[in-house]
This record gives sequence, structure tokens and C-alpha cells, in this order.
Amino acid sequence: LCSECGQFHLLPDNHLYNFQDEVDDELICHICLQPLLQPMDTPCGHTYCFKCLENFMQEYNFCPMDRKKLSFQQCHKSSLLVRNLLDKLLVLCPFKAECQQTMQRCELEAHLQNRCPGFKKYKAELERKKNSFSKGKEDLPAKVETNPSKDPEVPSGGSSLVAESSAAAVVSLGTAEPGLVNPAFEETEEGEFDRGILVAETSTIEIHREDPEEDLGMRIVGGKDTPLGNIVVQEVLRHSVIAADGRIAPGDHILEVNGVNISSVTHCQAVSFLRHPGPVLHLMVLQEKGFSSKTVQQDSSSAPNREVIHVTLIKKDRSEPLGIKLIRKTDEAGIFILDLLEGGLAAKNGKLSRNDRVLSINGQDLRQGTPETAAQIIQTSESRVNFVVLRQPGVQLSDSVEDGSTSNSSSSSSNGGSPVHHRRRLDQNHYRRKSTYQKKTVSIRKEPKESLGITIGGGRDNKNKLPIYVTSVQPIGCLFRDGRIKRGDILLSINGIDLTHLNYYEAVSALKSNAASHSVVLKALEILVSDPTDPPLDIKEQGFGWSPLWIMWLGLPSYLHCCQDIVLTKGNLESWGFSIVGGFEESKGNQPFFIKTIVPGTPAFRDRRLKCGDEIVAVNGVPAIGMSNSELIPMLKEQRNKVTLTVVSWPGSLV
Repeated sequence: LCSECGQFHLLPDNHLYNFQDEVDDELICHICLQPLLQPMDTPCGHTYCFKCLENFMQEYNFCPMDRKKLSFQQCHKSSLLVRNLLDKLLVLCPFKAECQQTMQRCELEAHLQNRCPGFKKYKAELERKKNSFSKGKEDLPAKVETNPSKDPEVPSGGSSLVAESSAAAVVSLGTAEPGLVNPAFEETEEGEFDRGILVAETSTIEIHREDPEEDLGMRIVGGKDTPLGNIVVQEVLRHSVIAADGRIAPGDHILEVNGVNISSVTHCQAVSFLRHPGPVLHLMVLQEKGFSSKTVQQDSSSAPNREVIHVTLIKKDRSEPLGIKLIRKTDEAGIFILDLLEGGLAAKNGKLSRNDRVLSINGQDLRQGTPETAAQIIQTSESRVNFVVLRQPGVQLSDSVEDGSTSNSSSSSSNGGSPVHHRRRLDQNHYRRKSTYQKKTVSIRKEPKESLGITIGGGRDNKNKLPIYVTSVQPIGCLFRDGRIKRGDILLSINGIDLTHLNYYEAVSALKSNAASHSVVLKALEILVSDPTDPPLDIKEQGFGWSPLWIMWLGLPSYLHCCQDIVLTKGNLESWGFSIVGGFEESKGNQPFFIKTIVPGTPAFRDRRLKCGDEIVAVNGVPAIGMSNSELIPMLKEQRNKVTLTVVSWPGSLV
């Protein structure tokens, strides 16, 4: 909680207040739609909050109201008279349960620090939490509460090789995978293969927070209920705890939080784990390091108590995926099985296991081999693929899977493996969160001077080109009294004026002008998401200057999507530098293609516009809907030097 206003908000954002009375429209900032705070006047005669204007001018060079050219240096503080009028506005103490006092806005901070019993109680509770954290009495839960009939517990130690390794491990992601546009395994002009190895390193990062409940300041995408599978960092916010630390970057995969494996949790569960308070946070992350031609030379010493196992997998056709993820380690030569894709050929066969070392495939010695070599052998195999693996006794076979279950991702290390970690079978369209849309029309009779009492976000000028949505319903105003418009609702129109194609300032203007009438008709879209396995997030989300979760945007109907074309160019010997997951599967139906990884030093990375979690709608104007991996991948690889990707980009969930 902010010590000045007693409410949750991001550090760069304005303080929040509960005003006792309706505030005159002349004292309202037209950016945040709240009474002005530290007001600044522009040369063209408009007034905005200092922070609102400062943030706006970082992206634009014009006045929000009349769009005249403007720089922040041209603006100046409002007169002392205006500032005093604003400071004398009456506000309610935010701790309504313990304190019902009313005071001038300028007096609230002193009230909270010296007289408010509610804030005193909050500080005592915060101190208690700090003490209990420092003594190690409150630990992050070791398992995720899920439906016991369907979802297994999340093992605290993690089920993957990466999570179990005591030291940083370097794993190869450069394998030829349908479902992955693999930058490390593409044919050159001469028909040869680029032998560069795409590596990623796992490491544990310790994040310190003075305030145990301070937000981390990053956006995440993914989760086992989405085609991405893993939890991926989409963006790191400026001036945040994560930004100040400097070690986590967009594209990093978060594998563990305080020792708990989050590779098999839903998006909402991952958000809950990452929002768990504490002064110290330990994150295990997988970070891509780009290409390396370095190969591992050392061989593992002969070890007794290991058994050699022969396994034969039979493909229905040459392109059928096996469902295996292969890696290499820093401390041992050769190739190891990291994961088996649920429903994949290898998992159904049941004889291969995680941590098996691959000695040979189809008679070719791979004791000093790489995942790329193994992938090439498997791809060229007609039907039978013969594995010889070395297994240490006691290593469990992969979990049993239900017949007919398949992964939501067709990505694979050897013609059909999984993303980095195991995840359960998903129901058809489960990535859509089983969303149901409720269109509602709200008609209200009101006084002409009575405000709607809502704040909004989004707009087509937003960098993600979002529809207009409600960020809060204030306790004053006609919509709070009516009760039908809720936080998170998408606003479609007001009094017949379409809001879905407006930018933020046009939408603000439309709402304000129509709010002056005696009657208002609002059309909105409410997305109803219900999943009993997910923890409630409403209370905690208030601490993040509320914005919708990434998973909510995935449920929007297509007419609210705003696509953008991104043109990438590359040299003949370069790869595009991104991987994709998703696509049509018989058991799942049509699923979107998502950008899963962007490789440092590649065209996609240098362009800076593609982000992890972006949805690919079309390639060179050809719609991707209904395509499978095996159809889309050749389209991308055929584009030698230039490709146009049509994408929809949704902002990740803030943690």
C-alpha cells in the first residue's frame, strides 16, 4: 500500500483517492479521468497531472486534447490558486472498515501516518509478515491445489533434468522440430545444415525486495492451459524490481519459484505463485544464449549399475512426431531425454524414460552426438526408429497418459517432442479458458452533471492496440449505483457510438460528451471465465494498477482483434530466429499459433516488434487458421529473405 494515499498503485502512477463529492469537470485530468494531481499547464491551454503528462510525452510529441505539437519542457506548473483548490478537495479515508473520517486531500498522508487506526493495523500486519518471512516460518506452498481427480500435484523438486541439476546446465534448443521454426537446423543455399547449436542456460536468480508485497514488475505469458506450455517473460517494466536487478529479460522461461516447479501449472496459478509476497524470491530461469559452434568433448566415465535398453518406435509415416525432447549437458557428453510429450509415440510406447542417455539411433553412434544429429536421423527414418539408451536403475519411467491424449503443442526435438517440461492433457479449446461471452446493454437514467464514475484503459493507440476496457468502477457515479458494469468489461458503444476502433483519448471524449445527457445506453462485453483449479486473483490484482490477465485477452472474439503486419528480412545463411507452437490437431481442433521463443542475435530479435506470446494470424497474407505445424513450417522456411507475419499482440499478465 502507498504510504501517501493508502491505496495500491504502481510506483510510476498517480496516487488514488476516494472523493466524497462529485468533482467539477474543469478539475479533471483528461488522461486519467481523475481529479488533477500536481497539475501541469500546456502552452495550448490544457491541464494534466504531472505523472500522466510525463508518461504520455515519453511516447508522443503532441497535446492529448488538440494534438498540437508539444514537448514536456514547454509545460509549467499550474497556478498556486488551482493547486490549493485541488488540495482542499474532500476525500474519504481508504480504510473504511476501521476509519470513517473525511479530510482535505492534502491532509490524508498525515492522517494515515499519525491517526488512522486502519493504516496502523495494516503496518502491524506487514511487520508481522516481514518477521515471519525472515524467520522462515512462511514458505511458498509446495503444491498447487487442483482438482484431485484430474490434476496431479506439482512436485516441489521439479520433474525435469533442468530443475534437478545442482549447477547451471546448458541445454540445446537447436533441434529440428515441426512446431518449432528452428533457427539452428535450416538448410543453407548449398543444401547443407547449419551446425550451430542454440543453447540455453538455467540459473537461479535471487531477487530482494524491501517491501515483501512489492510487485516484481514484469509481464508473463503461457501456462499449461495454453499452447505455450511454459511460463515465459514477455516484458520487463522500467524502474521495477526486476529491471533494477537486471538479470531477467524478455523471453526467459521461469521454471521454479522458491523451489516450486511451475512448469506444470495453469497461467492463473503461475501468476499466483509469482505474486506471493516475500522479501527474497528465488527464480530458476531458462535463458537462451544464442548460437554456439562449441561441442562437448568429454565422455562420461563408464558407470556400473546402469542398464542398456533397446527400444523400437514405429511411425505411421515419415512425418509422424515421436514426442521426445532431447538435450545435452555441460558435465557429460552425448544426448539425454529431457521430456516425453503426453500422447506422443514415445510416451504411448512407455519404454523410454526421462534422463535416459541416447547411445545410438538406427545403428548410428551418438555417444558424442548432438540433438541436431539425432533429429536428422529421426527425420530421415521411414518407419522404424531403433533406440539404444543407457539408464541408471531407479529412474522412473514417464508418467502414464490417457489414450488419445496429445499435447497442445506439436513442437518436438525429434519430430514431435514437447516444450521444456511435462504437462497434462488439455481439453479441446481449453486454452480459451472455456470462456463464455455475455453481451449486455445497460440503460441508465441520470442527472446531467452526474458522472459515469468509471476509469478505462486500452485504446487502439495503445502499443498493443487493445479495445477499451473498464479498469475501475468508482464508488461515486451512476454505474456504481447501477451495478451491471464491472471491472474488466469491454466497452463496445455508448449511445450508439462505436468505441471498438477508437484510441484512448477519443474514447474518453466520447464517454464524457455522452455522459452529459439524461440517459446513457452502454453496450459491453463481459468475459466469464470459470476454472475451479485456479486461485482467486481479484484482491491481489488491485495492487498492480489493475489490468486484465493475458489469458483473458485470448478469449476475445476475433472482431475485437487488431492485427499488425511485421516484415522480417534475413540473409541467406540466417534463420528467422523464432519458434512457434500451436496449430491444428485432430484431438484439439483449431488452435492459434503462438511465438514461443525469440533467439538473441537473429532477425526476429533485432526487429524488436515480435514478442513471446504473440499470435500468428497469417504468413504472407495466407491465413494460418486451420493449418497444422507441418503445413505452416514449410511456408516459413520457403521464405528465403523476407517474410510478412500478421500478428495479434496481447499484453502479458503483470506480476
